Amino acid sequence: MLKYKGRSSKQENLAVTAVALQDHILHDLQLRNLSLVDHSKTKVQKKEHKSKSLKRSAKAIVDTGLGKTTQGPEVQDPEEEYVLDPKPPPLTLAQKLGLFEPPPLPLSSDEWEKVKQRSVLQGDSVQPCPICKEEFELRPQVLLSCSHVFHRACLQAFEKFTNKKTCPLCRKNQYQTRVIHDGARLFKIKCATRIQASWRGHVVRKWYRELRRTVPPTDARLRRRFFEDKFTEISHRMLCSYRTDIEELFSEIDHCLAINRSVLRQLEEKCGHELAEEDWEKIQAQALRRETHECPICLTPLSVGSAPSGPCSPPSREAVLLSCSHTFHHTCLLALEEFSLGDGSPFHACPLCRSRYQKKILEC
Repeated sequence: MLKYKGRSSKQENLAVTAVALQDHILHDLQLRNLSLVDHSKTKVQKKEHKSKSLKRSAKAIVDTGLGKTTQGPEVQDPEEEYVLDPKPPPLTLAQKLGLFEPPPLPLSSDEWEKVKQRSVLQGDSVQPCPICKEEFELRPQVLLSCSHVFHRACLQAFEKFTNKKTCPLCRKNQYQTRVIHDGARLFKIKCATRIQASWRGHVVRKWYRELRRTVPPTDARLRRRFFEDKFTEISHRMLCSYRTDIEELFSEIDHCLAINRSVLRQLEEKCGHELAEEDWEKIQAQALRRETHECPICLTPLSVGSAPSGPCSPPSREAVLLSCSHTFHHTCLLALEEFSLGDGSPFHACPLCRSRYQKKILEC
């Protein structure tokens, strides 16, 4: 009898163990402990239950007009962080018998703070979501008890696809989830920084355009262009503000320019200083160093300081030295000066270097 009793007790233990294992496996396969799915379902059920209770209570309430309260529904802070699964799932029979480890206890606020600090040090909220590879921006974000961060919708889709509550990165089972807003806060700071940078760039560009419009640059080419633009702007204003004949205006401008040239010519004649003998000696020495033997105008030899070679040689023409150290035949230079008077220019310029000059006749 004792043997049969021992066998029956062992068979009962085996049967209980098998049932416990079956129940545990069914609990794992039926998604009863997925935080995101259960939380959304419970939220919908709570809302439906509240709406039904409000409809029922509205029929029973009689408005007497006395003691009305103006308390509205509680507004939830959008920056508030909360845990999606605050209570651990109920123990299965296998966990009660000690065949499997029980689920971990809910983390305290200090433990969640440590998990969040570890996530911040890893920079998970700065990087894209590991599932969809997109930035968090303003979309809901969840933190797991293993310190990994995901989009809430991405983690929910991953749990539905795998039928398990396993972290996609570290494969930790039975994690706890907490809604955080680090990604949204960083995205807001990034947007504010971009807006400030754009505004500062606009202010600097506006200031620089105003500076370029009012202050002439130091570079010669840009300075010339600056004054050309100013002159064009002033001329346009003058033409727009006065209604006059264009031909008459141009003739008046030509007359003014002719008067100014004559005045400048008179000043040049009066104020021009004569070169001293020492200056002419230096200029002549510089001309000798050039070793110029032909007149640049007629391309015939210059006879400077040389006597005629024979009784039948042609008479030498006198040469003239300019203050720019160039040498010409005097007759060639006079002919060129008479020719240039038809251009209306009051000054004579050297045919080679185009500078104004004083001349001195050299002795043959």
